[in-house]
Amino acid sequence: MFFKFKRLKIVEQIGIVFFFAVLIPMCVSGFIINNINQQSMRYQLRESAVLIANMVSDEIDFFSNSINSNLEQIAFSLNFIHGKAQKAKYLKDVSSNFDNCEKIEIVSSKDELQKIHGINNAANKATVSIPLDKTSFLVATYTIEALQDELFQSLKDDGRQIYVMTNEGRLIASHNYTDSVFEETLALLPKKLKQNTPVIFGDVKNQPLVYVHKNDPPITIIVNTTERITRKAINNNSAKIILSVILATLVIIFITALYTYYLYINIRQLFKGIIAISKGNYERQIRLLTTAFTPHEIVFLAFEFNRMAGEIHKSYIQLKQNNVELKQLNEFRSNLIDTVSHELRTPLTSIQGYTSRLLRQDIHIDEETKQKSLRIIKEQSERLKRLIEDLLTIPDIEGMRLRTNVESVWLPEVMETALLLIKNKDNKEIIINMPENFPNVSGDKNRLEQVFVNLIENAVKYAYSESKIIVEGVVEDNIAKIFIKNDCDVIPPKKLQTLFEKFIRLDDNTTRTTRGTGLGLFIVKGLVEAMQGEIKLSSDKKCGFCVEVCLKLAADEAVV
Repeated sequence: MFFKFKRLKIVEQIGIVFFFAVLIPMCVSGFIINNINQQSMRYQLRESAVLIANMVSDEIDFFSNSINSNLEQIAFSLNFIHGKAQKAKYLKDVSSNFDNCEKIEIVSSKDELQKIHGINNAANKATVSIPLDKTSFLVATYTIEALQDELFQSLKDDGRQIYVMTNEGRLIASHNYTDSVFEETLALLPKKLKQNTPVIFGDVKNQPLVYVHKNDPPITIIVNTTERITRKAINNNSAKIILSVILATLVIIFITALYTYYLYINIRQLFKGIIAISKGNYERQIRLLTTAFTPHEIVFLAFEFNRMAGEIHKSYIQLKQNNVELKQLNEFRSNLIDTVSHELRTPLTSIQGYTSRLLRQDIHIDEETKQKSLRIIKEQSERLKRLIEDLLTIPDIEGMRLRTNVESVWLPEVMETALLLIKNKDNKEIIINMPENFPNVSGDKNRLEQVFVNLIENAVKYAYSESKIIVEGVVEDNIAKIFIKNDCDVIPPKKLQTLFEKFIRLDDNTTRTTRGTGLGLFIVKGLVEAMQGEIKLSSDKKCGFCVEVCLKLAADEAVV
């Protein structure tokens, strides 16, 4: 075979379809719309040029008729005035009432009229005359500014150049005048002019020139459509059309590219998921980029694929969770065995030893020795009881089933009870700085006694010898804050963060120098949080170890 068929990718197929179905039609449409726009704007320019020429012609006729009408009224009034002096005074008064009229006078011959006309032409002034009788004429002299103001008052914002010339070729009024353009326009003006009708001339089709050659008055009006107007009307519109077509094409390209991008990525995700499943990786889930461009069919396929993989992987996840739980239980069992081996052996050995001693019949035991042995047995029994209570409290804290009897509690009384229960064999000084009027807090009295016994006993246990343990209480923002401080080595921040965990001690199993299960702070934290409180730990050189317990004030003590 000379030709081998190659299947195209989705991106390649979309590119080919886009080129033939969108890009080529857009370019052809833009070209057609641009040509239609040029034809339309060219016609509008021609029509507007003719309209302006007619407007100027009508303004000139109106201006000329107004002046002739005024002169006829003056001539009529002169018939009733006798004497040259009275007529001269009347004409002077009347001329002052007309804008831009320099003077009105009576001449007695045509030669004198031609002389005045020549002088006014040389001075760029307009001359208007009407006959009074066979030999005399009434003559008015106007400045060109009057004609200029009248003609172009309504065309101030129009950008075309307009010229008003006499038949002798003298420019008597203009709008937007420039020498170079005026000379070029005169060069294009035909030699033979049609009378009293607008005529389009010139060799640039997008810049129409219009002239109106009038007999009465004998003037020629030329309207020139400048290049700037053409550029604004045709070229700018063409540029806007082309820019709009380009912008629309770019938007279509962008949307198509965005759609193709999302489609391609999602299809690749499907491929990767299928390959992963084929290789036995059942954890793989298809994560689509779900947008408005994502087809429903792909979303459906991904959903069904993930559901299928999830069902297969569910047993694996369950087994993994079971392994984690078994590991945690094994760790808990190891810690529990270690705790029991260290913490239960000593009190049981003491109880067993002193009990055996008291039961012996072959020796005489005095009363003091009996009382001492019984006291030790009692202390070790209480120690075992507290250890067992701590172990039984753990499941309630972890399962959030710890029950508390919340009431209004007076903390100074709780502190006094706690001091009685604390084991302070080294007789370290414990200072309670809490005023008698300290407000009641909201909590469980028995649980609070357990909390502060644990915390103060813990402070006594790890404090330097002959150091003081300080307990302080303050109230801030309806919160009672109790600080328990002792002097000891600074605890590293990483170690400090783990003290609330189970079976965590400052000294490890190999360097254990103090008694304890490592459950005290874990239980204290659970009890305080069960009473809607908060506990914080800190350690620095200023204060070796500080515990801050925050409790809400009782409802009758809170300040609103």
